[in-house]
Amino acid sequence: MTYSFFIILLISIIIFTVYQLSNRVKKLENEVSDLKQKIADSKSVPLIEKDESVIPQTPRLQSDEVPTVLKEKTTVIPSETKIITPEHNRLAPVTQFIQQNILTIIGIFTLVLGIGYFLKYAIDKNWIGETTRVFIGISLGALIAVTGHFLRKNYPVFSSIITGGGISILYLSATIAFREYHLLSQNTAFIFVCLITLISIALSYYYKSEILIIFSLIGGFLAPLMISTGQSNYPFLFTYLMVLNAGMLIIAFLKQWKSIGWIAFLFTYIYLFYWTFNKTEILNIYFYLISYVIFYAFALQDYIKKNTFSAMSILMIIGVNLLSIIGLTYIFNKLQYEPLALFPALFTILNVFLLLREQGKDNKGINYSVFASISVSLFTIAVALQFKTHLITTVWAVEATLLLFIWKKTQTDIFKKCFNILFPLVIIAQIITWSGYITSDTLAVILNPVFLTSIITIITVLINLYLIKQSSEERRSEGNFLENIFILSSYGIIYAALLFEIIYHISEKPFAVILCIGFLFSIYYIGILILLKKKLNIHPEMATGLTYLFLLLLIAHILGSGMIMAIIKNQISPKFYYTYLLYIIPFLLVYREILLEKTVFLKTKAAHWASYLTLVIIVSVEFYHVYILINKPEIPDLYSYQNHFNILYLPIIWCIMASLYIYAGLKKNIPELSKIGFVLIGIMILKLYVYDVWQMDNISRIIAFTLLGVILLLSSFLFQRLKNIIRKMVDNKEEKVTSEAAEPEQNTLK
Repeated sequence: MTYSFFIILLISIIIFTVYQLSNRVKKLENEVSDLKQKIADSKSVPLIEKDESVIPQTPRLQSDEVPTVLKEKTTVIPSETKIITPEHNRLAPVTQFIQQNILTIIGIFTLVLGIGYFLKYAIDKNWIGETTRVFIGISLGALIAVTGHFLRKNYPVFSSIITGGGISILYLSATIAFREYHLLSQNTAFIFVCLITLISIALSYYYKSEILIIFSLIGGFLAPLMISTGQSNYPFLFTYLMVLNAGMLIIAFLKQWKSIGWIAFLFTYIYLFYWTFNKTEILNIYFYLISYVIFYAFALQDYIKKNTFSAMSILMIIGVNLLSIIGLTYIFNKLQYEPLALFPALFTILNVFLLLREQGKDNKGINYSVFASISVSLFTIAVALQFKTHLITTVWAVEATLLLFIWKKTQTDIFKKCFNILFPLVIIAQIITWSGYITSDTLAVILNPVFLTSIITIITVLINLYLIKQSSEERRSEGNFLENIFILSSYGIIYAALLFEIIYHISEKPFAVILCIGFLFSIYYIGILILLKKKLNIHPEMATGLTYLFLLLLIAHILGSGMIMAIIKNQISPKFYYTYLLYIIPFLLVYREILLEKTVFLKTKAAHWASYLTLVIIVSVEFYHVYILINKPEIPDLYSYQNHFNILYLPIIWCIMASLYIYAGLKKNIPELSKIGFVLIGIMILKLYVYDVWQMDNISRIIAFTLLGVILLLSSFLFQRLKNIIRKMVDNKEEKVTSEAAEPEQNTLK
């Protein structure tokens, strides 16, 4: 036992020596670096870039003039000078601390492990009893903490880590004495652990060591878990936590230690949510309100002292409001208390009071924007919750918009990063909310919890899109991938929210009607996005993808809606066919947009083929629909009518369209359009000679071949005539160019 103790002591001495030597080497390196910097500063100009394109003109001096520079010693900064400011790295202090103290951290961790292994080995060998084991652990922890105390003047960081390690051993010893050996009762163990926490906090304050108080605070929050017996005594637990948080708040105000506030915030709300979901009772509310006051006061300390906000303070305010509203509203909803908007309204009043305080000031800066945005967000949540919207989805959607707005005002990247994390969670929460359409049978039109939640999400999404659109031209020109994904997801949320509400309320209609309405809504929605793509800040590549999707929806609508079959089976009225034809309006508007070359869609060959073949399909299918509706065949006769249309009328339609395509392609010099026309003619001729001719009677053959021959001859004639016209135009142009080139020579000869 003594031998092992001396080994541990020797390891501690070695670690201390290595740390001392590393500090000396580091000190020498810093001195050398400072000397090099001074030499460099004396030989060069500081970090200033001059615009060399502007060279100031120096006036000439007479021989007896003294330069003005020698008369007065002035410092002039030219207007073209650019000051380079180094970029601030938020993680630099943490990285630097780890790099400088890595040996110390590893050393104290290894020492704690060594003591643990030593105790385990001694226990396995039955060298020491249970009481002795705990006594050794407490003694070693106290010894290490005292060692850190004596090193605090010359080695403050090292001593803080050493003392923190000693405190950790004390916590571990108390836990083992209670849980494993039952040497202490729960009350005694709790008092002992609280005593360790108080001593460590007092030492932290005395040493002015933020590192040590972090150790102390983590130990203080883990203390209830160390002495827990599985029996829940929540009032006692949270009374202890509130006292601990109050002490944290006082120290944070006195020492300006922001890290301890965030540690206390995370631990407190983890405990609160566990209690809330495990045992919901009215007592929870009081501790939520006390925590709200403590952490809101912590977030306002910069505002109180300096009349300003740091980024982390704003995040704390958002987090406190968000988590408190979720917990308190959940309690009210679970216990069936009213009104649900009570606490969001109270929090709104508090923030409005601070907003009015800023309103009286002449200079309305970030503080005014923060309080205004938080007040509006809380008021929105209060109204939404009063209408029974879904809690998590509503709060997350509003808070995501709040984060984006504050990022827009402050240009602090941490708010944009938090928004990027929260917005996918909003989408997931909204998808879960939409499952209410499946589980609910009697939802009112529009005024139902699911769609009201969707309305809140849609409003926040539209505000988000507006804020993104208002970002600088430079950012928008970059085509940021994440922003494009966000824009696409936002329009997807709006589309799904409206579509699900429509489908739910027509779900008792025949399937053909549901399918037709769904396709019509999708076609109109995508068509509006295409037509308003510039105003909606849609990237050109995204607009191209939407156009392909629009064409695909058109084809799916006319081929897959099953409208004609439902009319023949008398499932729906023939008048509903006019509703089905409403797709023609967005179809014509989007095609006008495409053909007038207001989009970049027709820049590729695939786009030409997709757009013009879609037109062929639409014309062919709609003629077929009209043919069937005019004849109104019975179900057994439907196949013969379809076969008759495909054999007789379809080749004629294709031949006419092919001729028009070839003519338009030659006239407007669009080669792909002419190719599409020739391909259609080839398919039609191949179909006629390979399949149709064997299915026709004699009269149909005569009609089909005669009409086909006439159309092909007319097409050939038009093609040759247009070709001659184009040739004459080219010849006239060449003659004009030649005459214009010869005219200067004739003038020269004259």
